[in-house]
Amino acid sequence: MKLIIDDACYAYNEIFSQFGEITAMAGRDINAASVKDCDVLIVRSRTQVNETLLKGSSIKFVGSTVAGLDHVDQDYLKNNGIEFFSAQGCNSMAVAEFVIATILNLADKHNFNYQDKTLGIIGVGNVGSRLAAKAELLGINTLLNDPIRQDNENLPNFVDLDTALSADIITFHTPLTFDGKYPSYKLLNKANFHHITDQTIVFNAARGGVIVEEIWEKTQTMENVIDCWENEPNINQNLQKTAYLASPHIAGHSVDAKFMGSFMVYEALCDFLGEKQQENIKNLINPGVLTLKSENLLDCLNEVYDFKQDTVAIKNIQNFEYYRRNYPIRYEWPHFDSKVTLPIV
Repeated sequence: MKLIIDDACYAYNEIFSQFGEITAMAGRDINAASVKDCDVLIVRSRTQVNETLLKGSSIKFVGSTVAGLDHVDQDYLKNNGIEFFSAQGCNSMAVAEFVIATILNLADKHNFNYQDKTLGIIGVGNVGSRLAAKAELLGINTLLNDPIRQDNENLPNFVDLDTALSADIITFHTPLTFDGKYPSYKLLNKANFHHITDQTIVFNAARGGVIVEEIWEKTQTMENVIDCWENEPNINQNLQKTAYLASPHIAGHSVDAKFMGSFMVYEALCDFLGEKQQENIKNLINPGVLTLKSENLLDCLNEVYDFKQDTVAIKNIQNFEYYRRNYPIRYEWPHFDSKVTLPIV
């Protein structure tokens, strides 16, 4: 069996070598010629998986080790009998940690009590739900908006979009969708941008295209935190220059998230092929107990990882893709022993 794998997939050789011959290459370089004689394709977000890529190939299984879905034409895969699995939720802890750590840093910079602020979470799936739980642990009042869940589950504590956009801090965690009853493309647009004031903090840790950047760059806010951009890696430099954090789509790039993305695809591929899982695979991440020396929560979180370094790294946007592919080691909070209680949930 032949497998072609994005070489940014975590530990791809250790995890997938049992299945056959691996060809690893950069996701942007995977093309129709490279997949033609392969049976299995494993990607991250930089490969567009569609008819152009797969027509005439031998691919029987496609696995995506990231949570996003907008790079995959699922209808084409289904109509052509190609099995598909996406590692939904693999990075939810990492993204929630990114948002919480940044809120605490912004509270320090602007001298406000984060417990006095409302947090509007738009998209309450894997990431949004975990973020809401962490916010609750910290005593932050949340306004939850997810109309799809609201329709399906009739959740009494959810709010409409306008109400969520009235929060002090607004953070987006939706997939990028263009159709259906509630498309997320241009969700924050000229019709509702008036909710954003010069006292609002706005996060995009969802997908580029959820916020209309041409309006955003002209709107005065307290701070912008931008991890996801339209036209990556050719990002909006006006927004980049003025953002508190301007990072290259790495909020979910913890070691744990990248491993879990690969591991979830591994489990699905074992099921698809009827092969037994190797027990040692699940133990690939074992950094031991990591100790934090700081004595307050803010310093502890910055000791775990300082996200400001990600902004500095891409001041020259030519470094955008290189930095994503060579991201520093970042472990999630449950690995750490600290003097203060970390918001782990």
